[in-house]
Amino acid sequence: MNSLESSAPRGPGADGDDAVTREGVRTRLQRLGIASLQTYGLVIAILLIGAFFQSQRSEFFTLDNFVALLRAMASLAMIAFAQLFVIISGELDLSVGSVYSLAASSLAVLWLGGGNLPFHFPFLVALLITLVMLAAIGSINAFLTTVVGIPSFIATLGMLSVASGAELWIGNAGNFTPAYNTPLPPRGELATFQSLGATQLPLNIPIQVLWLLAFFIVFWIVRHRTLFGFRLLALGGNPEASRVVRLPGRRYKFIVFIVCSVVAGFAGILDFSYVGSVAPNGGGSLTFPVFAAVVIGGASLSGGRGTVFGTLLGAILLALLQNGLALIGAGAFAQDVFVGVVTIAAVSVDRLAARIRK
Repeated sequence: MNSLESSAPRGPGADGDDAVTREGVRTRLQRLGIASLQTYGLVIAILLIGAFFQSQRSEFFTLDNFVALLRAMASLAMIAFAQLFVIISGELDLSVGSVYSLAASSLAVLWLGGGNLPFHFPFLVALLITLVMLAAIGSINAFLTTVVGIPSFIATLGMLSVASGAELWIGNAGNFTPAYNTPLPPRGELATFQSLGATQLPLNIPIQVLWLLAFFIVFWIVRHRTLFGFRLLALGGNPEASRVVRLPGRRYKFIVFIVCSVVAGFAGILDFSYVGSVAPNGGGSLTFPVFAAVVIGGASLSGGRGTVFGTLLGAILLALLQNGLALIGAGAFAQDVFVGVVTIAAVSVDRLAARIRK
């Protein structure tokens, strides 16, 4: 100890405070090390998987295939960003797949007519009504979870079924194709609709890539550079302490559930615009990959941990698997098996990391 340290005044409990500080720094560094290890592991896995598929099919690392991969993963990643916030808060939203489909079908009926609704509106009005409906669904999920006290797993699982049934009723289980609808929508409205998801940027890059970049930036800033993101981590990581310091946990959970529903529905609308048609239950298989992307990206199922960049890497890994397996003709069953195996492995790593932190 140097003279400056020996002569510094030390009040009562200073040694204990130093010990607590050192322990806090040690814990933080330990968590940072684990998070970095998970991130590096994901990057290495992505590179190895890409190298394997390139060795099998030379067209894997081409610009056209890369663009197709980004477009295919855009909706998955955007919804996963929103799901990440729900999971960080200590909750879970299983209704995103059905909400994704419900939004597209509802917009189609509200705009084009048909189905079981006796009225229709101009496109922008129909879009606004659909977004309000999505916010209402998120509010119901939050109300059932935070006010009624139903576990979010059960509440959103029930909403998944409700949204699926509502979609079939609203659209009368029919398909909708705006460009071939009878009567045709006004040309300006059709152009506005197509501009959302069917626009091509330079180098034939679909506009979904731009949407993905915008969502990534917004969610990254909110998660890593705002008080809301910091408090959300505290809310999920230590609920008891959050109550002691009176964090507005109920309000925060309302926000993340609403955001999750709106983003899931908006992603469905973007894909509706890109494909040009919508069919019942188009997002039924989306819920598990969204959850898998967040978990693979390093988020803790118990809440309080997860990054937007990690979630993006998780979505990229899943997209690589699906794209590569499709290129080599492995079949849809192989994609499901690999996604399941990777998700189980990610959860196992999460549990192991939790033990190490203890």
